[in-house]
Amino acid sequence: MKTAKELLLSYLEQINNPDTAIELFADDAVFELPYLASLGLPWQWKGRDVIYNFLKNLPKTFGNFKFQNIRIHIDTPDQTFGEYDVNAIVNSTGRVYPQTYMGRVVAENGKIKLIREALDMVVVAKGMFPDGLAHLA
Repeated sequence: MKTAKELLLSYLEQINNPDTAIELFADDAVFELPYLASLGLPWQWKGRDVIYNFLKNLPKTFGNFKFQNIRIHIDTPDQTFGEYDVNAIVNSTGRVYPQTYMGRVVAENGKIKLIREALDMVVVAKGMFPDGLAHLA
């Protein structure tokens, strides 16, 4: 049975392979990016089917999306917290996406029950919105 840290590391490694990544999640798992709500974007996905559809769209949204420089700060069998970076390209705008994520994973029965990530919304807006930060005005 995988620990929370092992699940997080596997998720980060498999981010571009949704068919493999989804196997890490419990049937009733929740995936959250709460600060996306500040940009008027969806921020919570519940259940494996919904999470799978979210993960399937990442390669369509970003080119060369790969987590790197992984730092684990909290490590218990059922919870872990870490930071990890990505330098990708937003496919729709062609802009660079240099982002640092902070993520907490809660594990239950060897599966991800909850993953909650925080990220810099300015980087999201600059990279993803056609008019960058002006979109927020």
